[in-house]
Amino acid sequence: MPFMDKMDQNIGKKRRIGILVLDGFAAMSFAALTEPMRAANLLARQQIYDTVIFSAKGHPAQSSGATIVMPSTRIGQDDRLDYLFVVAGGDPMRFSDPGVTAWLTRMSRAGIPLGGVSGGPVILARAGLMEKRRMTVHWEHATALAEVSPHLVIERSLYVIDRDRVTCAGGSAPMDLMHDLITQHHGTEFARRVSDWFMHTDIRPSGGPQRAGLLERVGSQNPIILDAVKTMEAHVAEPLPLESLAKTAGISPRQLNRLFAEKLGRPTMRYYREVRLEKAQSLLRNSPLSLTEIALATGFANSSHFSRAYAAQFGQPPSAHR
Repeated sequence: MPFMDKMDQNIGKKRRIGILVLDGFAAMSFAALTEPMRAANLLARQQIYDTVIFSAKGHPAQSSGATIVMPSTRIGQDDRLDYLFVVAGGDPMRFSDPGVTAWLTRMSRAGIPLGGVSGGPVILARAGLMEKRRMTVHWEHATALAEVSPHLVIERSLYVIDRDRVTCAGGSAPMDLMHDLITQHHGTEFARRVSDWFMHTDIRPSGGPQRAGLLERVGSQNPIILDAVKTMEAHVAEPLPLESLAKTAGISPRQLNRLFAEKLGRPTMRYYREVRLEKAQSLLRNSPLSLTEIALATGFANSSHFSRAYAAQFGQPPSAHR
């Protein structure tokens, strides 16, 4: 069956993506976030992503350069969203708009996943919406944010997905983020077609250049395993079931388990738990989060479950690595 015929049969629901664009935003960050969705619609031959552009006052948003973005609507006039991203640049630490803060808070309470790109994570953090969540932000803003909010768990990563929060460092990194999200929504094969459309063939993992290469860390060159591990690392707080991992890899759960056992010496979900526990160990050593907060941030139901799994993995309780 031709690829597009298969795609038409398995397209799933259309997703509405809200994007709040604030003056001073970087045009590259905005394009890297929105263009993959445009290409996905084109390749799917139907609208699978409906982007809704918001501005704070309903006026066009001016980038840090010559780009001007026309809004579809203004905040508060369209809340039927599957995601809401804030794209900001300039000096987001100085941004102050009670109306924007109140709207973002209301959207959070309504259960809509919130995202921030470039300086956007600063806006979310200053609104009190990144509490007890791992996050990243553009390096230009990371130090200042950490100084005024030392309790935040800020990682020097390309992007971080922690439950209902999606943060991204900006620049070209939103293309890596969108590859991850499109993979979740429509599978690896389709996500690769979207990335190939932009000649974005070297997809970077969420941890970005601050970590060793994925192939080196995993110890396997098998592309299916590498795709699965990349998905695991992007979904630490809300672990995906085996069926979802296998679906994004384009094979059956049984085949995926067989590959992991053959290449890595343990079943898929055991490897996934090890990935989550390694992240927990890093949080224990480098963050102020409590054991309960770390347990939730790494996908464990409670601190006792986390402590048992941690001790089984590392031979010591979490407190030994605090």
